[in-house]
Amino acid sequence: MEYLASDKIAIVDLGSGDITEEELDEDLVLEKIGGVGITQSLYDRFEGEDPIVLGSGLLTGSLVPGSALSVMTAKSPLTGKVSHVPVVLDAGIEFKYSGFDYMVIKGTAQKPVYLWVHDGIVDINDADEVWGKDVWAATDYIREFMGDDLIQVLGIGKAGESGSPLATTCINYWQGGDRLGFGTLFGQKMLKLIGLRGMGLLEIAEPEDFVEDCLALVSTIKSGPLKGKKGIAQMAVTLGGEDIEDWISPLIHRHMACFNTPIPTNSFVFLDEDPALLEESKVNEPGMLLTDIHPLITLKKMGLSAKDACQVLKECAKYGIDAAAVAELSEKAGTTALEDMVKSFPELKGPVDSAGTSIFSPWAMVGNQDRDTWERRQAVSYILGIHPLFALMTSELTEAKLLDLASLGTELELTQETLDEVVAEVSGKS
Repeated sequence: MEYLASDKIAIVDLGSGDITEEELDEDLVLEKIGGVGITQSLYDRFEGEDPIVLGSGLLTGSLVPGSALSVMTAKSPLTGKVSHVPVVLDAGIEFKYSGFDYMVIKGTAQKPVYLWVHDGIVDINDADEVWGKDVWAATDYIREFMGDDLIQVLGIGKAGESGSPLATTCINYWQGGDRLGFGTLFGQKMLKLIGLRGMGLLEIAEPEDFVEDCLALVSTIKSGPLKGKKGIAQMAVTLGGEDIEDWISPLIHRHMACFNTPIPTNSFVFLDEDPALLEESKVNEPGMLLTDIHPLITLKKMGLSAKDACQVLKECAKYGIDAAAVAELSEKAGTTALEDMVKSFPELKGPVDSAGTSIFSPWAMVGNQDRDTWERRQAVSYILGIHPLFALMTSELTEAKLLDLASLGTELELTQETLDEVVAEVSGKS
């Protein structure tokens, strides 16, 4: 396939150490479109080998607003379902630019390893130097070892290494959208992390029309109902969640968007420094990035101060344990002290309601949203590569418009009928 793709699928066998490549078949794209449509297809093909499949959408890494999403597909140890979690911030597009559209990870390594995915190459490397390190230290090590601070890291901490059922995959230093225990799967495969770095470019079939339509769409979104909205607290309000803005705002240092997402949905808080500081902080770890609304809401309800709640989330990120699960189980146990929550990490186990019942991570679910509408929107986002939380907030990103842009970018005839069939298939409703 010539446009909006690298045309390569990597098959990585951790058990044998073999790495093979396949060409991305244009007929597969015409049938499954992309993203979760193809990761699900690849999972089904390798199901007997308990794979983890990483893939990007057709629009991932393009100029389409919100095109930040790649996706991981695997069988969740928490729900028992083949499920999908988002890969956002800059990690989703870094995978797309790395020279692969999809990667199947199968088998179990005999000793800890990590994957280094870059410039159309996948390497399996010994993880002796990073196994046992927390998420932050492992990320620092890989970037220093490779000499590149722009490397994006999908990795686990001590929770995943020890087999905790609540282990999560983190993106660099921060919690991602994995609420389904994929960090446990990394640990079971002896896979510490995946380092991603891409220098690739995407060819566009009709570049002038594509760019013009994308810029017009960005302008419409920025002048619409979301004009002026920014940060995780306002996102909670926008989506019907509890108003936590007054509670968290004294700690907010800045807001940050995922790749090409016009509305910054993440907020960086300073915990050990003045949030109003404009010059570079002298503190080594002054704060953390808030990427998940749900644990904040729960911890606030439990009576924690905003600073203590954020400290809990910081420790969760380092340990590589799902913060939403920690908040839920701590609330049930009546554990409200920061130190006691952190001490409980090694013993925590489910079941947890925060994992949800959908095949899509509930990370992007806030408020009393209609379940069918939410699942439809998630499916479309995961197929085409659109940030799933941003897609929920943005009515301008219609299915028809996204299909038009995908067709402009690829010269393929992608129809609503095909999209409906793929949505039904991945949702188990075909």
